[in-house]
Amino acid sequence: MVSKKQETPETEDFGALLDEYMGTDKSLQGKTVSGTVTRIDDDEVIVDVGLKSEGRIPLSEFGVQAVQVGDIVEVFIERYEDREGNAVLSREKARREEAWGDLEQAMTKGEHVNGTIFGRVKGGFTVDLKGATAFLPGSQIDVRPIRDMTPLMGVEQPFAILKMDKARGNIVVSRRAVLEEARAEQTSEIIKNLSEGQVVDGTVKNVTDYGAFIDLGGVDGLLHVTDMSWKRINNPAEILSVGQTIKVQIIKFNQETGRISLGLKQMETDPWAGVEAKFHVGDKLSGKISNITDYGAFVDLGDGVEGLVHVSEMSWTKKNTHPSKIVTLSQEVNVIVLEVDESKRRISLGMKQLQENPWEKFAKEHKVGDVIEGEIKNVIEFGVFMSLTEDLDGMIHSSDLAWDKPSEEAIKDYKKGMTVKAKILDIDVEKERISLGIKQLTEDPMAGSMEGLKKGAVVTAVVSAIEENGLEVDVNGVKGYIKRTDLAKERSEQKTERFAIGEKVDAKVVSVDNKAHKVNLSIKAREIEDEKRALEEYGSTSSGASLGDILGAALEKKAKKAKKDEE
Repeated sequence: MVSKKQETPETEDFGALLDEYMGTDKSLQGKTVSGTVTRIDDDEVIVDVGLKSEGRIPLSEFGVQAVQVGDIVEVFIERYEDREGNAVLSREKARREEAWGDLEQAMTKGEHVNGTIFGRVKGGFTVDLKGATAFLPGSQIDVRPIRDMTPLMGVEQPFAILKMDKARGNIVVSRRAVLEEARAEQTSEIIKNLSEGQVVDGTVKNVTDYGAFIDLGGVDGLLHVTDMSWKRINNPAEILSVGQTIKVQIIKFNQETGRISLGLKQMETDPWAGVEAKFHVGDKLSGKISNITDYGAFVDLGDGVEGLVHVSEMSWTKKNTHPSKIVTLSQEVNVIVLEVDESKRRISLGMKQLQENPWEKFAKEHKVGDVIEGEIKNVIEFGVFMSLTEDLDGMIHSSDLAWDKPSEEAIKDYKKGMTVKAKILDIDVEKERISLGIKQLTEDPMAGSMEGLKKGAVVTAVVSAIEENGLEVDVNGVKGYIKRTDLAKERSEQKTERFAIGEKVDAKVVSVDNKAHKVNLSIKAREIEDEKRALEEYGSTSSGASLGDILGAALEKKAKKAKKDEE
């Protein structure tokens, strides 16, 4: 009995006959061979590789390469036959096997390889590298975003290999790396020929708020907005547009960093040169408002020269108003030159100087003591502002509102919009201030009482209130105050409990507030003065008399005088 695993001469002969019939060499399986295209169907290419049966290859595996009947093509033999008895062939694997070795060698040497973009996939594109299919990520297409890929499709061009994985059959390539290398070489060559002061041609590549980037033929330079024109420019887009060709001057060039600063205005004569000879202090000019800021407005004086009208020089009365509330862009204004500084490229201008000073005008038409009527424009904590003219207000301090009321109470009687009369107390043109008073419209009811109250005078006061820190007193209807430390010369006697309401005390006037009708008094100062006078009149302790004797004599004389006055 013959084992199933044991081959007899008959079976060997049968296998040989089968191989002869099929025309097959088993050593060809898994290898690349040449074949002839015998027929092309709708989506398949029929290839004869010398076997008894032909093989079928999907037409898509030929990529962008055109194929015709009779062409000799390289194919990969995967199996001798499939279920239908046809040889299983692959054009893609044949091309990949053929190209893979060359690609690995190119990657090792850092060389570029030629390929053709033929399809779009998620995240990028497919590239035919002469048989091997590679992936081109979207970020590696160009140095800048490309909206339309049509011009790049189907065109043979160089690529750099970034990554290869033969086991998985993955290849990643980059077109951007090739462009960057070429750009770097071009940039290096261009930079060698650049120098400061050189005038070059450039193309506007990008426009931003702060300037524009200019392509100098492979290398970019920055044209800052301040170097575009001698005139003020609010936005670079006003004078430049992408794609525009211009001549610029290299004003700064850093060989180490490769940074290039460009200038456009440097191509023209500096309008500030000799400006001091053209403009003089006191010149009256006219121009248009070219820019408005928080601190003032710039006026175009022509030929690229601007002057600044500071907000404080715009109006005599609108001190805290934003310049945009006074002037508008492109408005024609009349100005006067206040200062010219060519080194600082600055011309200071004034507008209010061409108008009559309203403070001087008011001083010419009114005098202190005049009574004027007006509307209350504003009421604040310390006073009232009253309208004098269309532009001027006068100030009524709270202490000048009433004779018989405290300031904080008197101000409550006045509201915005009320019409009142007031007397002019002071006109200060230099400080731009007019002081008014309402209570001055009537006589001071305390004027007579205050006449005898002069600093240094000794008066008799009546205690009206006792506080911890002093005494409130009344001096002929005028309010007075004696501080605790002024109650006596001796410190031990400086006690408020020594006094009673209604008690009369003699004290010296130390200060007078005529406006508030108040006086400050001191018993201590009066005692010191009495002692000094007694020493001068009755002798000194150095003459042998005791201080008690001297004071006793003085008191005795004072008592006699008082008795005589009573009689």
